[in-house]
Amino acid sequence: MTDAPKHPINPDPANELASDSSVIDPRDFRNALGTYATGVTIITAVAADGKPYGLTCNSFASVSLNPPLVLWSLGMFSQGLSTFQNASHFTVNVLGASQQALASKFAKSSEDKFAGVEWTPGLGNAPILTDSVANFQCRAANRYYGGDHVIFLGAVEAYAYNREEPLLFARGSYGRFLKPDGSP
Repeated sequence: MTDAPKHPINPDPANELASDSSVIDPRDFRNALGTYATGVTIITAVAADGKPYGLTCNSFASVSLNPPLVLWSLGMFSQGLSTFQNASHFTVNVLGASQQALASKFAKSSEDKFAGVEWTPGLGNAPILTDSVANFQCRAANRYYGGDHVIFLGAVEAYAYNREEPLLFARGSYGRFLKPDGSP
């Protein structure tokens, strides 16, 4: 393995954010990003009509401990973008190792992703999914535009967690964290 860059440096940094000017191959870039294992979350909010909405997301990250801030991002052309742009609150539900089917369900388009899913309303009525290993109830603090995504910044107003095993995602597949002795 070499530390040499796989792609040449963009000769025109002023155009770095222009999608048609990038020297980076999008598919190969996605493969490289896939080497970074992430947790799996379902972000939830309530639409203006009161209907719950949610989607599977692995772009969740901690920003600050004081004040407690988190972020996640959503594609500009996502079906649920307007729900999250208009919601006062959202909940980040961190999934457990046994919730792969739930992650897959919320990753697909569907009229009612919440059919058969147990949840309770949290702050701003954003759904808190039963049996998630953690949840972060957030006030929508700000949003930023970055490339083809909107980055949502949330001020954490409440949270809960348990000691269950989290679901992981890497290289396009779900997985588990194993301790050095091979146990979960």
